[in-house]
Amino acid sequence: MKIDVLTLFPEMFAAVTGSSMLGRAADRGIIDIRLTNIRDYTNDKHNRADDYPFGGGGGMVMMADPVFGALEAVNAAGKRILYMSPRGQIMDKAKIEELSELDELVILCGHYEGVDQRIIDHWAMEEVSIGDYVLTGGELPAMVLIDAVARLIPGVLGNESSAMDESVYSGLLEFPQYTKPREYRGMEVPEVLVSGNHKLIDLWRFRESLLLTKERRPDLFDEFVKNSGSLSKDERKILEEIVEIDV
Repeated sequence: MKIDVLTLFPEMFAAVTGSSMLGRAADRGIIDIRLTNIRDYTNDKHNRADDYPFGGGGGMVMMADPVFGALEAVNAAGKRILYMSPRGQIMDKAKIEELSELDELVILCGHYEGVDQRIIDHWAMEEVSIGDYVLTGGELPAMVLIDAVARLIPGVLGNESSAMDESVYSGLLEFPQYTKPREYRGMEVPEVLVSGNHKLIDLWRFRESLLLTKERRPDLFDEFVKNSGSLSKDERKILEEIVEIDV
């Protein structure tokens, strides 16, 4: 998957795209993240890419010409173009799955008070948000989106099943995890996890996921209950017990 990121601050992406999971995926040619500095396409001698908004008001607005130049340089016409914006559709599981199936993606990172609306209109951009809050610019949201999308691309994680087993994607929040040592400062790992009985371990994890989801995300829990027709007999019994518990 090729991802073009248009930004005023490409240096912000180095720590994320060049290391860990994304770095390894790039080394193996699974993803190709290309950073384009919007300032390279301004005609201003000081490389300014913003100006005061028409109609007055505080802050600055990114100008159309440098952004158009950057979009044209990456041949964005006809591609899926996202603009990271707090007024966009909030990113969710369905959106991430949809984006992960694309071969190419273009992401525009706004800054200051945003971008000239004509950029969004002309390029038919899709505005996407990572939550109901405002950040300094679109760079951090773009990194969140790229990381979330990359996890669902085959080969990135190595274990093809692990991405969908995790919190939210499975329909439930993830169960508690433990590692060595078995005892730490008087705190013991649950006995079932060292029992070697994989069926009991799976049922324990299922129960813990149900409890956490009911407590912290009752919306997800209710949805899971409505779509729980494929559970095993043992899982069904646990679910019925959890439904009755007052958390």
